[in-house]
Amino acid sequence: MKTSPPTARISTPLAAPRIYRRLHFWRWVSAIIVLAAVAGIIIVLAGARIQWPHVLQYVVLDTMAQAAWNTVLLAVAAQLVAVIIGVIIAIMRISRNPVAISVATGYIWIFRGVPVLVQILVWYNLALVVDRIVIGVPFTNWTLIDQPTNAIMTAFTAALLGLALNESAYMAEIIRGGLKGIDSGQTEAAHALGMSPMRTLARIILPQAMRIIIPPTGNNFINMLKTTSLASVVTYFELVKAAANISSRNLEVMETLFAAAVWYMIIVTVASIGQFYLERAFDGSTRRGRPRNLRTAIRNALVRPPFSRRGIDE
Repeated sequence: MKTSPPTARISTPLAAPRIYRRLHFWRWVSAIIVLAAVAGIIIVLAGARIQWPHVLQYVVLDTMAQAAWNTVLLAVAAQLVAVIIGVIIAIMRISRNPVAISVATGYIWIFRGVPVLVQILVWYNLALVVDRIVIGVPFTNWTLIDQPTNAIMTAFTAALLGLALNESAYMAEIIRGGLKGIDSGQTEAAHALGMSPMRTLARIILPQAMRIIIPPTGNNFINMLKTTSLASVVTYFELVKAAANISSRNLEVMETLFAAAVWYMIIVTVASIGQFYLERAFDGSTRRGRPRNLRTAIRNALVRPPFSRRGIDE
């Protein structure tokens, strides 16, 4: 029986599928609403009785510049003290000592629960209940500090203590979360190599935990820059106090407040840029391998060119 040779099957090309573009109706509606709100705000500000040229004049005043410097000084000092105390409280919280855990928990509960303004006012009015501040060496006649409370508890000191102690409670939880986020096998491996607990913390745990700690710390510092405005109630000369002093002479309250707002925006923008590069340095070090120590990672953030080839490849 003869069989016919197989015939080649000719496949017809399929028609290209028709693509239908989806109409994002609610996206356009929300965009229109946002643009309308922004336009409304601009129209209201343009028609308000505000002397906008005076705002620029107040921004460049030496008084406002000095107040901006005082604001940055107070914020940096308070954040530095808060970080130091926060590290100590965090280590106490993760220790196995029940007394240390209880004290650290009580510290966080008190200073995180009391409003910052109340803490600043308590420190500023400490002389009402304590006449002198005396600090000496136990079991000796040596006295390190023996001064009237009013001489020590200045406006800067009261604001520094109120802001730093309140912030330290939050920093303790941030640092504790960063330390707990590192796998326990890292600590065990370091101990197996003969590293001491403090060396393990400084060389192994903290450089890796910084990737977790830096973002919320940067956000808290930016918030600290703005929270320094509360120091104006104890007559500390920062931006809000400077604006109040100027407006008390010429009654241009809104103009001086907008000038202070411009300075706050400048300071916060600079702090945000610094936070970005610091985060990138620790993130990049973590992807390429753990940094040798904190100093190396910080130096990378300060020295590394922002538009280098390595930054583009990452």
